[in-house]
Amino acid sequence: MARGVRQQLIGADYGAYLAHMGRTHPDQAPLSYEDFFRERQEARYSSRTGRCC
Repeated sequence: MARGVRQQLIGADYGAYLAHMGRTHPDQAPLSYEDFFRERQEARYSSRTGRCC
């Protein structure tokens, strides 16, 4: 169950990410879902921040 909830939340985050990229960075290609998921995991479990803005 936790895995399904986590996937739904990441999916919602990915949708928000795509909207953000379209609005603020239209000249850049967005990350694939897999790359986005990996980046979010790295940002969550490491000390670096992964925000562009």
